[in-house]
Amino acid sequence: MLALHGTGVSNGVVIGKAFVLQRDLPDIPEYAIPREYLDDEVTRFQRAVEASRRQLVTIREHIPANAPPEATSFLDAHLLMLDDKMISTAPAEMIRQQQCNAEWALKIQSEILSEIFEQMDDPYLRNKKIDVSQVVNRILRNLLQQNYDEHEKMAEGQIIVADDLTPADTVMLKHNRVRAFVTSLGGPISHTAILARSLGIPAIVAAHSATHYVNSGEELIVDGKRGMLIIAPDRSTINEYRRRQKDIVRQKRELNRLKTSRAVTRDGRRISLLANIELPADVRAAAQAGAEGIGLYRTEFLFMNRPEPPNEEEQFRSYVKVIKSLPGKPVTIRTLDLGADKQVDGGRAGAAITINPALGLRAVRLCLHDTSLFRPQLRAILRASAFGKVKMMIPMLSSQEELYRVLDLIEETKSDLKRERVKFNAKIPIGGMIEVPAAAVSADLFAPYLDFFSIGTNDLIQYTLAIDRVDDAVNYLYDPLHPSVLRLISITIQAGKQARIPVAMCGEMAGDPRYTRLLLGLGLTEFSMHPATMLEVKKIVREAHAGRLTRFARDILKVRETRQVHTLVEKQSRH
Repeated sequence: MLALHGTGVSNGVVIGKAFVLQRDLPDIPEYAIPREYLDDEVTRFQRAVEASRRQLVTIREHIPANAPPEATSFLDAHLLMLDDKMISTAPAEMIRQQQCNAEWALKIQSEILSEIFEQMDDPYLRNKKIDVSQVVNRILRNLLQQNYDEHEKMAEGQIIVADDLTPADTVMLKHNRVRAFVTSLGGPISHTAILARSLGIPAIVAAHSATHYVNSGEELIVDGKRGMLIIAPDRSTINEYRRRQKDIVRQKRELNRLKTSRAVTRDGRRISLLANIELPADVRAAAQAGAEGIGLYRTEFLFMNRPEPPNEEEQFRSYVKVIKSLPGKPVTIRTLDLGADKQVDGGRAGAAITINPALGLRAVRLCLHDTSLFRPQLRAILRASAFGKVKMMIPMLSSQEELYRVLDLIEETKSDLKRERVKFNAKIPIGGMIEVPAAAVSADLFAPYLDFFSIGTNDLIQYTLAIDRVDDAVNYLYDPLHPSVLRLISITIQAGKQARIPVAMCGEMAGDPRYTRLLLGLGLTEFSMHPATMLEVKKIVREAHAGRLTRFARDILKVRETRQVHTLVEKQSRH
């Protein structure tokens, strides 16, 4: 028996046989192409691109009706990448200029793109290099005539173990009713993790070298909550996990009964549970989970995988689609949160790569630097506000001067719309994301100018602890319970109370049931999260006594050692 640890991204326990998905590419050959054959080599490359496109279109046409919308979205992203000049045209130019074979030109171009994505500050966008690699590998397989059957041999009920999974693979997972998967690569915000949560199947990512330790046909246990993969478990371990499976089934039945229940603590405190979404199609999952609205609509997904940014009208239609899907419910639209270098996305094409892009021109800084991106979005959001309860949220504020400039631009945009006699909500609430330590410490200075706060814990933790949360070498330091992080959260909530403005939390911490009681004790009343975790959080809220948790949280803030904080929070979660 052997146990491997990774990152659990979708809860649940599965016991079953392994199917190891091996897709190692051979070494890419490099050889010169005589000048008279260069056109033929370019044609060979173009045919491989077209073959890849046909394969993806065929897979898309066979997506099961009950597959999550994310499956289609990720396949569409790969199809868009095939149309991008950086993939479809640049290698052809390299073939002609360097007189090299198509495989080698594509390999070199892939390395260039990978480096571009690696320099991006936004963790989600940095993870897009995996998608680029998957698209490139598909073309390479067609060039090398190593096409694989997309259905592989994924037998129903098996646990898939792979280095990584493509969007096409995930369609096959759903089609073949695979019960769990484990990947050596990936992170909690990779497309693999997002799809696992959407599919509702247990999954572990970043279980390094899993494909080397597991053999096809071997019995496995996947513990998605703990991020643990057990290889060749003994009988007593299997029995223990079977008991846990029965408990999980019972708990799911109980949770489903809460969909229409209100999130109210035992002592009567009303809590709002909202959903985070990336695409209009995500609204369905939010509604099914009983979300009271959208607490974070990440608009940057409209800008990805395209050479030009979306215009005002396209953005307006996307926002209205979400608003109309949730009549009468609040929708918080976050303005563009792109990072420093966007050469393959509709953001900042042609920008120079910075030494430390995570601290560079991103989010509101980018929008203020390039108002040609910002003004159409402000117009689109304001126009959309005429169709429902829309709020606008500004990401990554770090100084009052930034806020003043944003508010001035909003007022200018309102004046333009009034002059044009375009309808909008003149009193649309404007909020700020607290995700930079400077903003948390100075929350009381921001509060008089804003209608609400939303704490973005993903970046707040990253910046406070000076770690890259998607870097395997240091992500073990990423700790939501670090005393400094908890103090910044408390400072923000207290500043909101003093200014009488609501404070929400939209980072991953808000949807993690381990922290729900502590956050309630700190005074948080609005939680925004991935829909998959909403019912579990609601259950904890309904069982909690907010007054007693306030005393608990006050004691936690006095604890000096992080280890002791973890012990106390874990102990409280068992009560």
